[in-house]
Amino acid sequence: MKEISSILFVCLGNICRSPLAEGVAWEFIKKYNLSLKVDSAGTSGWHIDEEPCAGSRQVAKRHNFSIDDLRGRRVSVYADEAFDLIIALDSSNYKDLLQLGFEKSKVKKLGDFGLKGADVPDPYAYRDAEGFEKVYQMIAFCVKNLLCMHYPVVESHSNFLDIKQPNS
Repeated sequence: MKEISSILFVCLGNICRSPLAEGVAWEFIKKYNLSLKVDSAGTSGWHIDEEPCAGSRQVAKRHNFSIDDLRGRRVSVYADEAFDLIIALDSSNYKDLLQLGFEKSKVKKLGDFGLKGADVPDPYAYRDAEGFEKVYQMIAFCVKNLLCMHYPVVESHSNFLDIKQPNS
């Protein structure tokens, strides 16, 4: 598969899952010195200019990176059409992106990269730090698998359990 130059991660509100995916991607970009643009957005306009939610910021910090400087924004086919890949965090986001007019060939689900197409659930369904950790694990696993498909220098995870556990 060819290298890509840009990825947009999309969830509903752009305050929990997609900024976490963006932050994870930035960590791999730094680690492997990739030339890759990443961003995140939401399909709704509910959280424009808001910082990521506390649970996502905390789980990022437990894994030694920060998403504190990210801000919520709404996805736009006009502003975001130039991305090589548009990665939806769940089936609903995927359908919304297609309805907004994004090219079907560019839109993928994050769960297609290691979770057999499963949705990455909204961490608020869990209501605790353990839920945010589970969502982080899913995101980190899939983002790394996505990147290894396009950048041979990135090593793939052979198993979902290979993801590094947080600092205690």
